[in-house]
Amino acid sequence: MVATETAFQLQTPNAPRAQSPYAGQRIVILGLARQGVALARYLALAGAQVVVSDQQPAAQLAAALATLSDLPLELVLGGHPDSLLDAADLLCLSGGVPADLPIVQLARRRGLPVSNDSQIFLEACPPGVTVIGLTGSAGKTTTTTLVGRMLAADGAGQVFVGGNIGNPLIAQLDALRPGDQVVMELSSFQLELMTRSPHIAAVLNVTPNHLDRHGTMLAYTEAKSHILRHQTPDDVAVLGLDDAGASALAPFTPGRVAYFSAEQPVEAGAFLQGDTLLFRWQGVTTPVAALADIELRGRHNVLNVLAAIALSGAAGAGTTAMRAGLVGFRGVTHRLELVRERGGVRWYNDSIATAPERVIAALRAFDEPLVLLLGGRDKHLPWGELAALVRDRVKAVVLFGEAGPLIEQALTAAGVPAARRTRRATLAEAVSAAAEQAAPGDVVLLSPGCTGYDAFRDFAERGDLFRQWVQAL
Repeated sequence: MVATETAFQLQTPNAPRAQSPYAGQRIVILGLARQGVALARYLALAGAQVVVSDQQPAAQLAAALATLSDLPLELVLGGHPDSLLDAADLLCLSGGVPADLPIVQLARRRGLPVSNDSQIFLEACPPGVTVIGLTGSAGKTTTTTLVGRMLAADGAGQVFVGGNIGNPLIAQLDALRPGDQVVMELSSFQLELMTRSPHIAAVLNVTPNHLDRHGTMLAYTEAKSHILRHQTPDDVAVLGLDDAGASALAPFTPGRVAYFSAEQPVEAGAFLQGDTLLFRWQGVTTPVAALADIELRGRHNVLNVLAAIALSGAAGAGTTAMRAGLVGFRGVTHRLELVRERGGVRWYNDSIATAPERVIAALRAFDEPLVLLLGGRDKHLPWGELAALVRDRVKAVVLFGEAGPLIEQALTAAGVPAARRTRRATLAEAVSAAAEQAAPGDVVLLSPGCTGYDAFRDFAERGDLFRQWVQAL
């Protein structure tokens, strides 16, 4: 589609922020998703000349455009022409925009800085605000939410939770005051552009993910490492000791290193001993909670809780507040979420599982016979380990979507009998097939191992529709 340009100014925005480094700069933002919208507003109110470009035409962006209609923006919709870069001072990417787009490569050849909302947030964050950032291949949102709960229970300053979890923190910069705390989920897509690191930064785990975007594990790990590389000696890095990919990143931080582990004690951080979760800091070890206090299924969630204890403790929370934040927490939607019980069969929504590693963790959270729903769009990830676990652990598997034939090949190679495999074109059809195969005492688990981009806007839309189809059975 030929790019179309539209400029409009419906009313004068609020006065620019005093002494903003962006005042008068021409800044191009690629992508009108949530992060791009929030950044456009922030920069426009900072006095920048903001140009927003999206591959989609205006008709498909009505909701986003409506939220920006009070600002003097220039719009370039239906494509990203090279002319966007003419006279630009900065190029910013919204979260879902690939950093290897031709226009981004051209910007780099021209020496134009490339940034995003998370980088700008860290640059503009007021002194006296503590930023806790975390990343990982799995568990980010659960751990981010838990850290926010623990810090809020501690009551030391206001707590802001956001980032890749769905709340662009750039929109809350003006509300921050010294003593406040920010808990920031960061994806590899955001981190690959960043040259700032949070005061307290965690890498939960590093396992194969997003190789369709990053190409290699080396590039993916490099992107993750940016959360640590730009720390200072006064900062703290919290790493998963039980995960080889995360623990190997310790040399990349100039800061102090703490760990969390479910397998062994740590010198600083959090660990599991028997049935007790412990926090150790400055040589003092304190009990926090019992395993029975965790209402989430699976060993991976024990690790998420330990990570949250280490992070909140590094930020100054007391152990009483840590336990208060944990007790009563039943998880985040689309993450091993119990949808309903029907005829003795329990249905779980784990739509967030967009990589085989996450499906493996989900399968290990159950002892019941399993009917597994797998499929969507593949991310060029290895399926062999999951296929072997399906062979040994899953009663029946229903494949769906674009990646169905690819996954079936892996299951066949692993020796999963044809009688235990069913393939359907869509997730809705897969739900019906699973209902026919499940018996009382079984668990039906949507843990697809793929993105939903072949049929859905994202994993959340896929999970929401799955819930609707299950409730309608």
